[in-house]
Amino acid sequence: MAASPSTSAISLSSHPPSALLTRNHHLRGHRALGVLLPAAVGCGSGLRLNGFVIRAAASVSDAGGSIRRSASSRRVYRQSQGQSTFSAGPSKEIISFVAPAGLFVAVSFVLWKLVGRIFSPQTERASTTENKPSSPEMKWSIAAGTNLLKNFSGKIERDSKLKLNEFTRELRSFRNVDMSGRNFGNEGLFFLAESLAYNQVAEEVDFSANGITAEGLKAFDGILQSNMALKSLNLSGNAIGDEGAKCLCDILVNNSGVQKLQLNSTGLGDEGAKAIAEMLKKNSNLRVLELNNNLIDYSGFTSLAGALLETNTVRNLHLNGNYGGPLGAAALAKGIEGNKSLRELHLHGNSIGNEGVRVLMSGLSASRGKLTLLDISNNEIGSRGAFHVAEYIKKNKSLLWLNLYMNDIGDEGAEKIADALKQNRTITTIDLGGNNIHAKGVRFIADVLKDNYIITTLELAYNPIGPDGAKALSEVLKFHGNIKTLKLGWCQIGRKGAEYIADTLKYNTTISTLDLRANGLMDDGAACLAQSLKVVNEALTSLDLGFNEIRDSGAFSIAQALKANEDVAVTSLNLASNFLTKLGQSALTDARDHVFEMSGKELAIFF
Repeated sequence: MAASPSTSAISLSSHPPSALLTRNHHLRGHRALGVLLPAAVGCGSGLRLNGFVIRAAASVSDAGGSIRRSASSRRVYRQSQGQSTFSAGPSKEIISFVAPAGLFVAVSFVLWKLVGRIFSPQTERASTTENKPSSPEMKWSIAAGTNLLKNFSGKIERDSKLKLNEFTRELRSFRNVDMSGRNFGNEGLFFLAESLAYNQVAEEVDFSANGITAEGLKAFDGILQSNMALKSLNLSGNAIGDEGAKCLCDILVNNSGVQKLQLNSTGLGDEGAKAIAEMLKKNSNLRVLELNNNLIDYSGFTSLAGALLETNTVRNLHLNGNYGGPLGAAALAKGIEGNKSLRELHLHGNSIGNEGVRVLMSGLSASRGKLTLLDISNNEIGSRGAFHVAEYIKKNKSLLWLNLYMNDIGDEGAEKIADALKQNRTITTIDLGGNNIHAKGVRFIADVLKDNYIITTLELAYNPIGPDGAKALSEVLKFHGNIKTLKLGWCQIGRKGAEYIADTLKYNTTISTLDLRANGLMDDGAACLAQSLKVVNEALTSLDLGFNEIRDSGAFSIAQALKANEDVAVTSLNLASNFLTKLGQSALTDARDHVFEMSGKELAIFF
C-alpha cells in the first residue's frame, strides 16, 4: 500500500548495497510473475506500468567514491516511496525527489479512477436519478387553493388549506363576501362551493378573477339548487367561455335564489349567449344580467332578444363592449318592443351607428316597458342619429338617465337634443361629453336650463366649448336651473372661462360638485376662483382643479380664501397633477388645519 505523499525524503546514501540489491531482486521477481504493484524502484533499470516508465536513481556515492548502504534500507525505502537524493547539492536532491514522487501520485490517481469506474458504475447513475425532480406534476403558486396538489411541501399545503378555511368561514359569517382576485382556481372553488350548499347567510359572493374555468363551474352542480339565500353571484374575469356558460345555465335553470349574475370579461360568445337566453326563458328570478366585454355578435344579440320576448323578470341588461353592431341593435329592438320589465339598457361600445340607433329608438318608443336608464355611449352616433334619440326623448315619460358620451353629434345634434329636453320632464342626468360640441351647441343646452329644473347633473367634458361656452353656461346658471353637478373638464375654457365660472359661484345656490380639470386655468384662473371661495357659499362642497398648471402662487390664493371664509362649505379640493412645491402644499395644509380649528369641518385636499 502506498505511503502518504507527505513522507519526508531520506537520502539513499545511507543504505547498504546489499539491501538495495535485495529489494531490486525482489521487484524483478514480482514483475516476472506479472503482479501489478503500486510502486516500484530499481537500481539502474525502470519498471514499466501501463506505458509509464518510473526510474529511480541508480546509486549515491560518498566523497570517497565508495557506495554506502544501510541495513534498514527495506523499511526506509517503503517509507520514502523510492525517493533518493544526489550529493551534488540541495537543489539536485530536491529535483531528484519531486519528479518520481509527482509521477507516482499521477499514476496512482489514474489507476484509482479507472478501477472505481470498472467496479462501481452504478454510483454516478444513482446520484443523477436522485437529483431529478420528485414529481413532474408539481405546480408552484402562492395563491390560495392552487397548492392542494399531491407532492407539495407540507407547509405550502397547510397554508393553502388554512386560507381556504378562512374563506369558508367568511362564507358562513358575512352577508357580502368579496373573494375577487385570490386566484384559488378550480380546486379552490370545489373546496369553497361546499360551504354554499346549505348556507343561509351569504347573499352576495364575488368570485371574480380567480382563474376559474368551465371545468370548475361543475362545483356548483347540486349546490345552487339547494341554496336559496345567495342573491348575487359574480364570476367576472374568469375564462369560462361558452362551455362554462352552458354548464352554469344548466345549473341555474332550477335555482330560485340568484337575482344578479355577473359574467363580464369571461370570453363567452354567441353560443354562450344562446345558452343564457334559454335559461332566461325558464328562470323567473334573475333580475340583473351583466355580460359586458365579451364576444357576443349579432347572433347572440338575436338570442337574447328572443328571451326578452318570453320573460318579464329581467330589469337590467348590460351588454357593453360587445359586437352587436346595427344588426344586433335591430334584433334587440324587437325583443325590447315586446318586453315590459326592462328598466336599464347598457349598450356602450357596440358600434351600432346611426342606422342601429334609429331602429333601437323605434323599438324603445313602441315598448310597453318603462326604461329609466339608457347608455348608448361610444357608438359612432352622429347628428343624424341624435335626431332619432331626440324624437325618443320627446315621447318618453320614464327615462331618468341618458348617456351619449363619446359620440359625434356636434353642435347640430346638441341643438336637437336641447329641443327635446325642453319637452321632457323626467331626465335628471344627461351626459354629452366628448361629442365635438362648441360654444354654439352649448348655448342651446344652456337655454334649456332657464326653464328646466329637472336636470341636476350635466356632463359636458371633452368638448371644445372654450371661454365663450363657459360664459353662455355661467350667464344662465347664475340665477336659473337646478344643476347640482357640473362637469367641464378638458373644455379649453382657460383663465377667462374661469372668471365666468367664478362669477357664477358668487350667486349660484345649487352647484355642489364642480369639475374644471385640465382647462389651462393656471395661477390667474385659480386666483379668480379663490375670490369666489371667500364669499359665503353653502352649496359648493367639491372642487376639482387637477391638471391646470397651477403653481404656488395660485395655491397661496386658494389657501388665503379658505382661511378668510370661516363658513366655507368645501369639503373636497383636488389640486393633483399641478406644479406645486412644498411651499404651496404647506400653505394649503395650514389652511386645512385652520378650517378645522375654526369650524371643526374636515377638508380633504389632494396634491
